[in-house]
Amino acid sequence: MNPTPIDEDLVRDALRQVLDPEAGMNIVDLGLVYGIQVTEADGVQLQITMTSAACPMAEMILDEAQAAVEAVLPPATPVVVELVWDPPWTPERMSGFAREHFGWAPR
Repeated sequence: MNPTPIDEDLVRDALRQVLDPEAGMNIVDLGLVYGIQVTEADGVQLQITMTSAACPMAEMILDEAQAAVEAVLPPATPVVVELVWDPPWTPERMSGFAREHFGWAPR
């Protein structure tokens, strides 16, 4: 039996399970995931931001992102999560679903 191939979609789906507790929305739809790179040699590298540099939940969110991705990968696959600030997060990075949920979608 072949394992599920590791690709960006698998990683993104795992990250949809990680919620920003202050917003009550997953980090993918909030637009906090800036980058996902998957390679055989290096495993998975993630670039994640926060809505604010003052976010008190940043460490918890990053830890949960790491755990969520590791849970769907073969054992011993490296996962590196990097907190980035450039470009700064803005609501325009949110999915249409998130903007509609928060009442920020055009009417």
